[in-house]
Amino acid sequence: MTRSAIPARLVQQRLPDGTRRVILAEEVAHVLTGVASTRDLALAAIADGVSLLDAARARRGDETVDLAAALAAGELLPAIDHPDSARLMLAGTGLTHLGSAAGRDAMHKAAASGQQTDSMRLFLEGMEGGRPAAGQAGAQPEWFYKGDGQSLVAPGAPLTSPAFAQDGGEEPELAGIYLIGDDGTPFRLGIALANEFSDHVTERHNYLWLAHSKLRQAALGAELLLGEPPADIQGTSRIERDGAVLWEKPFLTGEANMSHSLANLEHHHFKYAAFRRPGDIHVHFFGTATLSCADAVQTQTGDVFAIEAAPFTLPLRNPLAIAPAAPVAVAPL
Repeated sequence: MTRSAIPARLVQQRLPDGTRRVILAEEVAHVLTGVASTRDLALAAIADGVSLLDAARARRGDETVDLAAALAAGELLPAIDHPDSARLMLAGTGLTHLGSAAGRDAMHKAAASGQQTDSMRLFLEGMEGGRPAAGQAGAQPEWFYKGDGQSLVAPGAPLTSPAFAQDGGEEPELAGIYLIGDDGTPFRLGIALANEFSDHVTERHNYLWLAHSKLRQAALGAELLLGEPPADIQGTSRIERDGAVLWEKPFLTGEANMSHSLANLEHHHFKYAAFRRPGDIHVHFFGTATLSCADAVQTQTGDVFAIEAAPFTLPLRNPLAIAPAAPVAVAPL
């Protein structure tokens, strides 16, 4: 393959001795010199007024890495992180994909007495106005908050559901990765494969509990895909139990399969001044239309979520774990 046929990706690695480094993967995966994190590289690119890819190529060293071996060894970190976990926001938008309204609509159709549900109305608004002309704002999408950097899980690490959760279910999708520049400008660094991971049983009980159902961990793939995101990404979402495939379905994402443009989703997130604090990292989940819960799958401890999608070359695999109960005691002062 030529360089143009292989998308450029950045990968963060932590060696057994704790040393961190950044890798630029094109035809070959090369270790970069002078930077220990993708965030540091992005800050340098902004300061120098160059693209993230050009900044990476300028620092490409001679040492190469077998990414598959590094992933198997548990050395690959999420595509982005922040030294201060409180300065990394996990958030997202729902009802953004063609077909995504069907499952949500079914969750609370009965309670709507045959009327069009809020979910369906919001989805149809996105279909009508989610792709505005350049420079204009379109229909506002559903938005949710997931947590901060404490909730970000690396490839291979367990996705841990709290003891009080009703369910722990996968959500295979893309996440946009952003760094806020010194002047408050949000810079899109690239996109990553993600498992947004939610509690769909809690959400199904009452749609007003959506906010509760989203306060869960999320897994981020190792690869940060640079450049303009592909419009059509096709992947596979799978659940494995005891070494066998329990459930498997293809999923579609990218703008060609969405009711909103990425620019519109980005506008409605970053229009809030609080989300443009210099130095912050934002991981924004763009949504999905493929969920095992829609097929009545009930996950259990030890199940493995596996998500794969070209042009990403590495899978995102995470086992499901359940956290021990942690009673909350509020102390008067």
